[in-house]
Amino acid sequence: MNSPLATTAKTIDLSQRPTLREYSDIAGAIGLRKITTIIEEVPHESLGTITRATATAVIANPWIGTGISHDLAERSEAIAPLLAKLLSDRLLEVLGGAEKIEAFGKAALVGLDGELEHAGALIHTPYFGNLLREALEGTSIICFVDGQATAGEQLRVPLWHKTAAATRSHYQTIELSLPDAPHAGEIAVIAAASTGPRPHARIGDRTTDRSITSEILKGITL
Repeated sequence: MNSPLATTAKTIDLSQRPTLREYSDIAGAIGLRKITTIIEEVPHESLGTITRATATAVIANPWIGTGISHDLAERSEAIAPLLAKLLSDRLLEVLGGAEKIEAFGKAALVGLDGELEHAGALIHTPYFGNLLREALEGTSIICFVDGQATAGEQLRVPLWHKTAAATRSHYQTIELSLPDAPHAGEIAVIAAASTGPRPHARIGDRTTDRSITSEILKGITL
C-alpha cells in the first residue's frame, strides 16, 4: 500500500498543533488507523506523583511489496516528521509540557508482511528522532526498542534522562500492550516519556562510579 504522500504535495504548517482538517489530511496521507495514548501515575512519598505516558500511532506500511534493495529514504522523510509531531503533541499535552518531562524513549513494531528495516526507517533517522527530541526539549540520544510482531504484542519501552543519559536513576521501562496492532501490513510507532525517575532509585550514578575492571574478580569473597 502506497501513501498518497508519494504523489500528492500539500503544504501544511505544523509549527502548531494541526487543525481538524489538517489532521484529517495527515491521517489520510500516512494511512493512519489510530493513535492511542496511555497514562500511568506512580505515587511517590517525596517526589509526588511520577507520570509516565506512551503515544502510539498505527499506520499502513508504505513499503509493502518492495524488495530488500528498495530505498526507504523518500517515504521516511515524508512520514516520520508527521509521526514525530502527532506523538509529541500528545505526550506534551498529557504530561504538562516539555518542562515537566525528564525522560524519553521510542519504539516501532512492524507487521509480518514488512521487514524490520521498515520499523527502523520511521524512528532511527533525524526525521523522527530530532523532531521528537526538540519537541520534548531533550539533548540525549533517544533509547529505543524495535522488532517485528503480530497483533497482541506486549512491549517494554526503555527510557532514560532526556538531557543526561548517564543519570542512572532515570533508566526505566514502561509496559505497553498493543491488542490489535500491528496488522501484517502495518507499523506501530511509539513515543514515551516520564516526568520523573524510577521510584526509590538508589544504585548510584554513572558519572560518580569508581573505575571498575576485571581486577575486582581477584578479590571477591563468597
